[in-house]
Amino acid sequence: MVADNAADSTKDTNKKMDVLSSTRTVVKTALEKLGYPDEVFELLKDPIRMMTVRIPVRMDDGSIKVFTGYRAQHNDAVGPTKGGVRFHPDVTEKEVKALSIWMSLKAGIVDLPYGGGKGGIICDPREMSFRELEGLSRGYVRAISQIVGPTKDIPAPDVFTNSQIMAWMMDEYSRIDEFNSPGFITGKPIVLGGSHGRESATAKGVTICINEAAKKKGIDVKGARVVVQGFGNAGSFLSKFLHDAGAKVVGISDAYGALYDPEGLDIDYLLDRRDSFGTVTKLFNNTISNKDLLELDCDILVPAAVENQITGENADKIKASIVVEAANGPTTMEGTRILSERGILLVPDVLASAGGVTVSYFEWVQNNQGYYWTEEEIDKKLHEIMVKSFNSIYNTAETRRVDMRLAAYMIGVRKMAEASRFRGWV
Repeated sequence: MVADNAADSTKDTNKKMDVLSSTRTVVKTALEKLGYPDEVFELLKDPIRMMTVRIPVRMDDGSIKVFTGYRAQHNDAVGPTKGGVRFHPDVTEKEVKALSIWMSLKAGIVDLPYGGGKGGIICDPREMSFRELEGLSRGYVRAISQIVGPTKDIPAPDVFTNSQIMAWMMDEYSRIDEFNSPGFITGKPIVLGGSHGRESATAKGVTICINEAAKKKGIDVKGARVVVQGFGNAGSFLSKFLHDAGAKVVGISDAYGALYDPEGLDIDYLLDRRDSFGTVTKLFNNTISNKDLLELDCDILVPAAVENQITGENADKIKASIVVEAANGPTTMEGTRILSERGILLVPDVLASAGGVTVSYFEWVQNNQGYYWTEEEIDKKLHEIMVKSFNSIYNTAETRRVDMRLAAYMIGVRKMAEASRFRGWV
């Protein structure tokens, strides 16, 4: 049993290494296409700052458990770094590094005054009590308090974290800072300075990208068959938005399996039955595997779960005309190549999921100025930014004859590279 666990652990580590390695490869290619010298890549291939922390938490049984956490700050040439904090048993240092680079790219794509940051704690929140999660959240902020703040690095929700966890973190930072600091963190409850539309922002951004991609492919979203892998925050909101728009959501999944109905699933019923972690398939007997879900006959496929789902092994079996990445890194480099060669329109994660950081930026701006916008204003601003960004990347891909991922990286990395150049760093 120990040997099996060790093998699984090695496999997980290699997968995270591949994510970081493939990210660096695309960044390097993008910089070369733009004509930047090698020293720019040397600067941008890793975070400028990486902190590892140890967080002691008194558990409900009276014992002390020490958790490991990370905070990566990729590049702050443009402005303060920005990015989520995930609570997950599979968090690794390499994953956090890769995700911080993606956050820099997202900020560049939607033209925000940020660099990328990312944090994570190795834990399983599904097995922790409310009180234990509060202790862990506050302990993490105490551990990283020297390198974060409204003008340094602004955290946000990510996998298995939510507005309550952001509220605890903000409260802890305000105690340390001895000043009420709502702009320290985004994704907060509305009553503590949160923004309307933040919780559903990632899914709204993905939905906008789906609509724009469908126009390019001549597909009417109303009546289109859609498969959504993942039913967490992004996947569930996305399924609801598409269902309400008249699309036929024929497949959804969670960590335990997938549901399929060629006539369309009852999304409202599933949303009502899902738990706080997005689990719903346990309630059904006739489930299929996540692998089979990806290969279903559909018009639009949305990987909204975890990394490395579409690979060189299954990319030739994908039947969708459009693949829109709501998750981080769901398609490998080989998978991307195969989909592009087959004429499938792949909308990359750094564009599709940029709605979250965009509305986080709106929240930060509102906190800084003490004036708050309506949800209608937020949605209008988000729509304008996402459509502009989509068209910019699509046109770059067409004129440069590259895939959408490389085009997105080219646009995302340029602002950061230029800011670093003007500062005299390279």
